[in-house]
Amino acid sequence: MAEAKIFDVQGNSKETRQLDGLLFNSEAKPHLLHSYVVNYQRNQRHGTSSTKTRAMVRGGGRKPWRQKGTGRARAGTINSPIWTGGGIAWGPHPRDYYRTIPKKIKKATLKSAFSHKTAEDRLRIIDLPQLETVKTSVMADFLKGHDIYHKRVLILFEGKINNLEKSCRNIKWLATKRSVLVNPFDLIWADYVLITPDALQKVEEVFGK
Repeated sequence: MAEAKIFDVQGNSKETRQLDGLLFNSEAKPHLLHSYVVNYQRNQRHGTSSTKTRAMVRGGGRKPWRQKGTGRARAGTINSPIWTGGGIAWGPHPRDYYRTIPKKIKKATLKSAFSHKTAEDRLRIIDLPQLETVKTSVMADFLKGHDIYHKRVLILFEGKINNLEKSCRNIKWLATKRSVLVNPFDLIWADYVLITPDALQKVEEVFGK
């Protein structure tokens, strides 16, 4: 059975907790994780790249010169793709890259990602520092206490903590997210996942079924 260490605010390990259910005890499936990441990144594309064809370029209504007798190559319009300032042949146009990921695949990938992080001992249950005001230095010291300051870290919490989110904005490689909004890409991106007890309970309720 999988287990995760519980850390206090100073980064000291207090005890371990057993993690029940398939969410943390499933088999890690690299092919699922790879497929999800490819589709997730594909869906982030805006698809707004656009170029003008010869029909869209201004001008070109008159033949540049007569067909024969000039010694130059034949030309019918200045909008030709072989002319400077002409249209673009086979250029990109706006398109939709989005592909729907089935719910069963999302759920299976999330279980695989959580199980993989747990198996590698990169999932930690933590107590967050109490922030009465926005203090980036407090969160920086918090990460240094856990010895993960220069790592990619994802903090999962429950509810809305404005001071926490604002205190983390200026720290490189640190991301925060409400636990119910987490997706497999977030877990794969992070080297370490820090989760509060309340967030862990919510994750088990929502995704552990």
